[in-house]
Amino acid sequence: MTVTFYWYPNCGTCKKAKKWLEEEGVDYNSVHIVNEPPSQAELKSLMGKSELPARKFFNTSGKKYRELNMKEKLKEASEDEMVEWLASDGMLIKRPIVTDGENVTVGFKEETFEKTWKA
Repeated sequence: MTVTFYWYPNCGTCKKAKKWLEEEGVDYNSVHIVNEPPSQAELKSLMGKSELPARKFFNTSGKKYRELNMKEKLKEASEDEMVEWLASDGMLIKRPIVTDGENVTVGFKEETFEKTWKA
């Protein structure tokens, strides 16, 4: 099984997730989430498969999130607006996102990775 690993190389959480994937022998294709953010269609697909609401895809601890006052904007935003914002700026997206086309994880929690990605 090869997964797609959306990450930002300077992100500590992403580095931990990458190390975990490598230690567990999970094959992955890495995609730089800032240089190549998922498209609106890809994001909608990831959201559907993850069963997480769109707001869970936001990097709420990020500088960009604060600069753009996203906390306030999200209160009134539709899912389509949220997807548009996320697709327009990879720094707004919570990372890493890992998917095999069926399963999706957002962020890195070792127990979630154990359940979802352990071969």
